[in-house]
Amino acid sequence: MSQIEIRRVSADDHAAWLPLWQAYLSFYNTELPDAVSHSSWQRLLDPSEPTHAALAWADGKAVGMVNFIYHRSNWSIENSCYLQDLFVAPQTRGTGVGRQLIEFVYSTAKADGCGKVHWLTHETNATAIQLYERIAERPGFIQFRKAL
Repeated sequence: MSQIEIRRVSADDHAAWLPLWQAYLSFYNTELPDAVSHSSWQRLLDPSEPTHAALAWADGKAVGMVNFIYHRSNWSIENSCYLQDLFVAPQTRGTGVGRQLIEFVYSTAKADGCGKVHWLTHETNATAIQLYERIAERPGFIQFRKAL
């Protein structure tokens, strides 16, 4: 594989981001209305929103994406960064692209004044968990949620 370039998305990147976004949703057996995906994309482009995204590029093709959100924390003065969505194209997995996307978020969040980066993954996502355990702390918290 050629050199990987990670860069924030721009308005011109929608056609590259959308298939990765849709593949990510499919990976988690999830469907969202088009209006939600459209709204998410608009937020990712809006500098007044706390949401951000980057794409990993190889040979002019987007091979991975990450979406992340800055938010307040009652446990620190600095904002935290929630790495909400991470996806690497199946043919590119195992080549370090996922790690590069996470490290991009680490450096971007640090430069923007965040005190930590955190994320969730499904307990069955064993391949991702192997990577995550090498590059982050696993604090042992269990997620609970209630749709409203």
